[in-house]
Amino acid sequence: MTGPTKKWLLAYAVAAVIFAGIDALWISTVANNQYRSQIGHLLPASFNVLGAVLFYVVYVVGIVHYGIRPNDPKATLRSRVAGAALFGFFTYATWALTAFAILKDFPAVVALTDIAWGAAVCAAVTALTALLLRLGKPQPAE
Repeated sequence: MTGPTKKWLLAYAVAAVIFAGIDALWISTVANNQYRSQIGHLLPASFNVLGAVLFYVVYVVGIVHYGIRPNDPKATLRSRVAGAALFGFFTYATWALTAFAILKDFPAVVALTDIAWGAAVCAAVTALTALLLRLGKPQPAE
């Protein structure tokens, strides 16, 4: 396995743990209550575990690719976080605005909250991962 591949996989692993932890906290303290009160009639008794696992596996690839960029020594912390925030904004907006457009009685507040969360969580995961892996700092001249 090459150095860049190892670096990418390490960034993926770190980001996955951070994202899962932050998202679990968000879901248990904010999102679950909001979803139950606003769209409870759309929710099943229990969530689809396979769907949740697949979401996290795939989504973290996007965070690493568009935000963390572990193999881009020229990327600053600011550019990494900005890329991640945009990734989160657009991906969560895709889901939330589609739901708002096609689901009966889907509240705008849920859509807006989800979009803001997507941008914020991706930015936070990227910042924490980059800082832990010491990415985004000026590289010494070769």
